[in-house]
Amino acid sequence: MSRDVSGPPDDALQLARTFGWFCPTYFKWVQGRFAESGISFARLRLLGAVHRGGPQIMSELGEELGVTARNVTALVDALEEEGLVRRVPHATDRRATVIELTAAGKGYGCRLAAGGQFNAIAEMFGELTPADRQELLRLMGLLRDGLARRGFGGGPPAGGGC
Repeated sequence: MSRDVSGPPDDALQLARTFGWFCPTYFKWVQGRFAESGISFARLRLLGAVHRGGPQIMSELGEELGVTARNVTALVDALEEEGLVRRVPHATDRRATVIELTAAGKGYGCRLAAGGQFNAIAEMFGELTPADRQELLRLMGLLRDGLARRGFGGGPPAGGGC
């Protein structure tokens, strides 16, 4: 039985290296754009996770966000103090606490989505032609599906949900 030990094609390796550089750089830039609105990107991610997934226990949020339990607690503490989320007892597990958006949290997320932060981020993609943007959306969809087949995430929200 012959086995290919040559590894990935050179262009696939180049893509892996390019994404390895691009993704952290892009997220740093995005974080800066959201910091201008007065909310950290980490808090915004937690709000988005609860907005998309509905009320969740803190350990689920930690898994989704890729942060420790301590980080989730700090994020929830800050958002709860701002009146954007609340802790509620789990219906069947006394040990678990469920995090849900308050009405103010839902409204805040929708105002951010409608505000200039996403528009400012979208400006970067305005540098691409309409055909390039469509092709990028198509290719990102293929990559998203590949990750989903590997058990990672369900992808970004389609329209924003507000």
